[in-house]
Amino acid sequence: MDFIRFIKFGLVGFSGLLIDFSVTWICKEKLQLNKYVSNGFGFLFGVVNNYFLNKYFTFQNNDHHLAAQFLSFLLVSIIGFTLNTALLYGLQKKTKINFYVCKAMVTVLVFVWNFAANSWYTFKI
Repeated sequence: MDFIRFIKFGLVGFSGLLIDFSVTWICKEKLQLNKYVSNGFGFLFGVVNNYFLNKYFTFQNNDHHLAAQFLSFLLVSIIGFTLNTALLYGLQKKTKINFYVCKAMVTVLVFVWNFAANSWYTFKI
């Protein structure tokens, strides 16, 4: 069961990535917003997508406290983003490994963190 959830979590994460990049591109290229503001909107739309898909598709969670649960999910996402950035920065400073290889390695680690934190904290399975 946890392996299936893990796979579903990955699929949801990929859909969130597509939304994040799409919204960022639309905001930056079409609406001419600042690139960092655009990135913030992309992140926010991706997180909202991921919350609802994970709540109902991945974890089949029936908790009716949406606002509190969403804030927990957002907190886990922000911690994951911070971990991703810090680990990527540290790995790049300490090694000669290609940036995108480092990013892929860090993404796998943070994906595991996000899955575990959301399983045990946000959706409490």
